[in-house]
Amino acid sequence: MTNSNAISKPRLSFKAQTIAAVLAVIGAVAVPQIFHVIGAVSGMGTALGETFLPMHLPIILVGLLAGPYAGAVSGLLGPLVSYALTGMPGAVMLPFMMIELFSYGLFAGIVRNAKIPTIAKVVIAQIAGRIVRAGAILAAVYVFGKTMNVSIIWTSISAGLFGLALQWALLPLIVYRVENLKRNEK
Repeated sequence: MTNSNAISKPRLSFKAQTIAAVLAVIGAVAVPQIFHVIGAVSGMGTALGETFLPMHLPIILVGLLAGPYAGAVSGLLGPLVSYALTGMPGAVMLPFMMIELFSYGLFAGIVRNAKIPTIAKVVIAQIAGRIVRAGAILAAVYVFGKTMNVSIIWTSISAGLFGLALQWALLPLIVYRVENLKRNEK
């Protein structure tokens, strides 16, 4: 028995997922540049990007709207394309950003059809992405035999609290608006 009031989120066509992933990659390159320009003008440098996490927004959004494949692919390619075009994120952080954003897009897509509030889906993707990133950092430390203060993981989380809150505020509103537009087209 299905609930007639539930929003149906059918799997998108390959073409629609590809377009969504391309748009998310463009967003993952363009949105951070706005924050970098503001940071450069204000003298804050890259601190705004570290605080507001602008690259994460389009990746989680595409996962929520287009599913895990589009989310994962755009999460993997977004930082890589950004690095190729702008040199950001830095080479040292690039693999970790790719792993983290891949995870954000994948997990946002996995919970896309879950019957829970969108903000809960965002939080699940955020937690999963941060756990995977922390695991990647710890694995790199172990493999390369470096000593590292594990507080770097907590520092990155605390530095991005405003970005997490921005995602909690914006992403459910955007998803609601897009889904409302889809309902009104029918």
